Amino acid sequence: MNKFARLSLFAAAAIALTACGNKEEQPAADASAAAADAGGEVVVKIGQVSPMTGPIAHLGKDNEFGARLAIEDLNAEGVEIGGKKVKFELVSEDDQADPKIGTQVAQRLVDAQVVGVVGHLNSGTTIPASKIYSDAGIPQISPSATNPDYTKQGYKTTFRVIANDVQQGKALGEFAVDNLKAKKVAIIDDRTAYGQGLADEFEKAVKAKGGAISKREFTTNTATDFNAILTSIKSTQPDVIFYGGMDAQAAPLAKQMQRLGIKAKLMGGDGWQTPEFIKLAGEASEGQYSSSCGVPRDKMPGFAAFNDKFKAKFNTDVQIYAPYEYDAVKVLVDSMKRAGSTDPKVYLPEVGKTQMTGVTGEISFDEKGDIKNGAVTVYQVKGGKWEVVSTVGGPAK
Repeated sequence: MNKFARLSLFAAAAIALTACGNKEEQPAADASAAAADAGGEVVVKIGQVSPMTGPIAHLGKDNEFGARLAIEDLNAEGVEIGGKKVKFELVSEDDQADPKIGTQVAQRLVDAQVVGVVGHLNSGTTIPASKIYSDAGIPQISPSATNPDYTKQGYKTTFRVIANDVQQGKALGEFAVDNLKAKKVAIIDDRTAYGQGLADEFEKAVKAKGGAISKREFTTNTATDFNAILTSIKSTQPDVIFYGGMDAQAAPLAKQMQRLGIKAKLMGGDGWQTPEFIKLAGEASEGQYSSSCGVPRDKMPGFAAFNDKFKAKFNTDVQIYAPYEYDAVKVLVDSMKRAGSTDPKVYLPEVGKTQMTGVTGEISFDEKGDIKNGAVTVYQVKGGKWEVVSTVGGPAK
């Protein structure tokens, strides 16, 4: 009897353990069903990726703040999709502007069952991550990646709400020759997908206008000492030096140009058209030129209200891309509303059909996922502030 009792006890324990094991190993239920809380809301996760540590963390946080503001506003509205009240949740990841980490966090977002992704910030992380989102069928909208290769891959999931570097490089190159009367131009880039890609487009535009490239050099996106490069460039006596990269390098570059007595104007793209560049470069920022992929803020239909809320919430100024990040989140949700579903497979086709007015202006996409009529604005630092010089492209309504 004792023997049989022991066997019965062992059998009961084995059954209990098996039941527990089965419970843990069962596949997750349908995301929308599992997400419904006691109040009947469905929790929908949207991913956001930007570099929130490292030299350009200020830009990454700027992006994240834009997304957080959009999520808060949507939840305050009480959005309903397909007859169900939805609560949005932001899942934010730090890719450190590193392509390898970018793909790792992309997979993490896929595993977390996000229904859409806003990001990444850098072209160098956005492009490799895009394949992971495409394979998962998850819409990805970048608010800031400008390299044209991002949308040339043929993925149906890739979109951007900002002009690309073909438009930006052309505008800058033509401005250098036509407006600054530059005959000789030197070019430096940081060898990232963004910096090198923009520099390539700038070079094409300068040559097309009859300008000459006196020197082409490169550095890295972590360098801070440019004396050797600048000494080499100085001997060619350029009228303009173009830098393709971000503000963390553009600022010390400007200061070292000043120390070396280089009289050429410094030009660049949206990666350093920031308050941080002026802060880091100090008096060396005065008179320098950079561009931004979009219309000036006073021409953006929703910027004033957005800026008030942004400052009140985060107690800081907008750097560059926060308004575009905000709009990218809104595009995803607008597409869900029109599709009547938060399922990426169902609402993805609606993203490409977007016709909406965002904070930054009119938003619609071409067949590749690029924004239509993307504008580019050239700025100059005057009196310690970025002042608008000219805008190319369709203005926002």
